[in-house]
Amino acid sequence: MTCAGKEGSFLIYNGSNFLKQRLILSTLSGKPIAVREIRTLDENNPGLREYETNLLQLLDKITNGSRTRVDSSGQSFTYQPGLLFGGTIHHDCSTDRGIGYFLDVLVALGPFCKKLLHVTLTGVTNSKESPSVDHIKASALPTLKRFLLVDDGLELSVQKRGMMPNGGGEVTFRCPVRKSLKAIQCTKQSMVKRIRGTAYCCKVSPAMANRAVEHAKGVMLNFLPDVYINTDQHKGKRSGNSPGYGINLVAETTDGTMFSAEALCKTMEEEGNPSIPEDLGRSAGIRLLDEIYRGGCVDSTFQWLAALYMALAQKDVSKFLIGPLSQYTVYFLQHLREFFAITFKLENANGDDDEVDEQDEDKLSGSNKVMLTCVGIGYSNFSKRAN
Repeated sequence: MTCAGKEGSFLIYNGSNFLKQRLILSTLSGKPIAVREIRTLDENNPGLREYETNLLQLLDKITNGSRTRVDSSGQSFTYQPGLLFGGTIHHDCSTDRGIGYFLDVLVALGPFCKKLLHVTLTGVTNSKESPSVDHIKASALPTLKRFLLVDDGLELSVQKRGMMPNGGGEVTFRCPVRKSLKAIQCTKQSMVKRIRGTAYCCKVSPAMANRAVEHAKGVMLNFLPDVYINTDQHKGKRSGNSPGYGINLVAETTDGTMFSAEALCKTMEEEGNPSIPEDLGRSAGIRLLDEIYRGGCVDSTFQWLAALYMALAQKDVSKFLIGPLSQYTVYFLQHLREFFAITFKLENANGDDDEVDEQDEDKLSGSNKVMLTCVGIGYSNFSKRAN
């Protein structure tokens, strides 16, 4: 899972686990990586998958001078990062993964490009394997806004929906460039003030989305009265190449923290009984309540993104309250130490202050919280200054 050693200037890793993390941090740190033994035990389909190769192609488009060498079997490759350039890019994403798989990388790297990033991505907008475009817009972008000195120019819009397995969706993403990110203190958990959502359907009856909305609201209205879920019904060319539907819910707190959860119908290729809209709506509502229970200042899916921005921020103390650490975040913190030699202080946060009496314990209701603390490395956007 962790670094297997060094060979020259290359950091050596074995296996395909957390490949996206390693590529992001390699690009930002300028440290080349070599990844070996990729799915060597898979007799039927060893080596890199199509979506992983597609991600390497996207990194080549947004950088200048990157060099990637994949061996003939696809079971190992080397990646030497170049300068983050950005600019206007069009990229066809592999339909084996949702656009969110690739958009994660762009959100992490976008602020450090030389030119404003304006990317058009085509493929699957909503899938179970990756955060959906709606989820990223609802949760990841507000997290980035906290660290940007000015958030003008940050935009993510869905032009066309595209469901699994054949996609056909299209999104545009714009990200401003910054010389540095500010250190922030997000140490208090606030109350949820409203719940919003979108139920979408492509090439199926609009009644599917309406039925999902009704039962999602049935769950959420037991928690909060301010619930509004709109429907997004795409027709014709804007509905992609495959039928499907789903629902995305977002809970907004009084300080602007966003918790998001989503439920998607099964595709025709999946085994078992087909999805029922009522079950889908209830499932999304329960998942959102689980995210609210976990709490903190960011939802569990994008804890890693907050940790990345904290590590790269100005040379000052950043503190960020999060819910229980996800496994993905744990490995991301390990990778941050390997690429940037930065460590985080993790504390069990039982209240808003260091000393909390029993009467104040309900201030941080829900599951146990973790306070992330680190001193930023003062990462400077060298690409922005390069001629």
